[in-house]
Amino acid sequence: MDSCIFCKIASGEIATPFVYEDDLTVAFKDLQPQAPIHILLIPRRHVASLKEARDPQLLGHLLMAAKNAAEKIGLAQYRLVINTGPDAGQSVFHLHLHILGGRQMNWPPG
Repeated sequence: MDSCIFCKIASGEIATPFVYEDDLTVAFKDLQPQAPIHILLIPRRHVASLKEARDPQLLGHLLMAAKNAAEKIGLAQYRLVINTGPDAGQSVFHLHLHILGGRQMNWPPG
């Protein structure tokens, strides 16, 4: 998608250091972190949100990639968040997982 900032990051059009990458996903630091460690993990292919996702293999891969990314940066305890839609807090309409860690997380989160 031409105007999607995450597509531009995934393709390398916008230079961004990746903390993790594989054939299907890339992960990078969030510019507005909500925890001491806040990583965004995105599929390289554009999917607007979890609601639009149709590929169960990609969704499973995203969870494994989140685990692998956390391990790569030495994060043993973390929270995964997927916001779906504006009312849930999704502000970039390209499916992404937030990997949050570096402190104790509170519940309920919102």
